[in-house]
Amino acid sequence: MAWWDALTPPPHTAPLLDASQAPTLARLHATAFARPWDAHEFERILCERSAFAHGLWRAGILQGFVLSRRAADEAEILTVVIAPGLRGGGHARGLLQRHLDGLVQAGTTRVHLEVDEGNTPALKVYRRLGFQQVGERTGYYAKADGSRATALTMSVVL
Repeated sequence: MAWWDALTPPPHTAPLLDASQAPTLARLHATAFARPWDAHEFERILCERSAFAHGLWRAGILQGFVLSRRAADEAEILTVVIAPGLRGGGHARGLLQRHLDGLVQAGTTRVHLEVDEGNTPALKVYRRLGFQQVGERTGYYAKADGSRATALTMSVVL
């Protein structure tokens, strides 16, 4: 561990309360996806009453987030991103667990998501949190090389 890591507080989660973080979300999203969302897409979603989001913060800097949309007693996780420097450190699982706990408190009983079939780290986290595959969408995701990837649809009862 570097000496500066000892001086930096560990990451913590907190809700995203408004659309003011949209440019930051877009920049972070671009580090993880071949077709990243722009700031206007994030702003539009975060302005909806159905939006539900948590951020992973470290030393006042957004290092990750999860964004869902709620409808009645169900929710769909729209996107999850962890900053490149924190990937593989277990932060996604903690962030998602906090998010799922918040969804339960808001009255959500089932959560759905889609994930690239080749995203092994994400699949591992989702399965550990109880998500099960319920379907797939062939050719759903555009990849950086121009090919298409299958999306697995997953669901969990909370």
